[in-house]
Amino acid sequence: MRFLINYALIGGTGVEHLELDGKRAQTIQTPYGLVEVEVGSIANQEIAFVKRHGAGHAVPPHLVNYRGNIWAIKELGVKKILATAAVGSLSTEYRLGELVLLDQFLDFTKTRIQTFFEGGTQGVLHVDLTEPYCKDLQKTILTAGKQNEIVVKTDATYVCTEGPRFETPAEIRMFQMLGGHLVGMTSVPEVVLAREQGMCYASIGMVTNEAAGIADHPLTHAEVMDSMKMLSTTVAQLISDSLKLLTPVQHCSCVKGNEELGKF
Repeated sequence: MRFLINYALIGGTGVEHLELDGKRAQTIQTPYGLVEVEVGSIANQEIAFVKRHGAGHAVPPHLVNYRGNIWAIKELGVKKILATAAVGSLSTEYRLGELVLLDQFLDFTKTRIQTFFEGGTQGVLHVDLTEPYCKDLQKTILTAGKQNEIVVKTDATYVCTEGPRFETPAEIRMFQMLGGHLVGMTSVPEVVLAREQGMCYASIGMVTNEAAGIADHPLTHAEVMDSMKMLSTTVAQLISDSLKLLTPVQHCSCVKGNEELGKF
């Protein structure tokens, strides 16, 4: 028998080793395969922790089991998801070492299934993403940051690319022309699937590098990891402080994400 858990953390690069009190492993059977979840507590709040890239960071972004991860979290009863993501900056507004809440996204992925509803008995859902990232959950994160003097920037448009390669300078120039501020490889379809399941979702972007054509040196994974080490303590504190303020009640429209299933 599983106990209902209200909150989840989906951690990407740099937070795979976040420590939970009373940590225990659970394996969840989903229609998309088995998903390993760590259950424990942070700030006396029980959470489900999903390592987006698997143990040892072995799964590249284009092969992450996004549907399985979100399904497993929903099975545990989760209502609100805090996510983290390493991002590259496309703009001087967002500097190396800063934390940024994602606000909108531009999707340049190519091979990822982005819905649980593929027709037939599953039905069809045209999910509303006017506000992809939950504003209420973001307010909680911002409040936690202000209370503890952690600067968290806002209003960033995130460009999601397929990966696992870095982007070319020509692509970066295109993303900038389209209004992109940050670039990464994981938020889509994760944010979309969370909305389909009626869960609140907010993502904390950690600026770990400057994109191609902006940086004055070749991009490397080592650079990202070094930047993450500097940010990891701050991010862990922000997550802990946010969890202290969270309540399971959803005052937003996220919970109605699949209300119009099959009506089109």
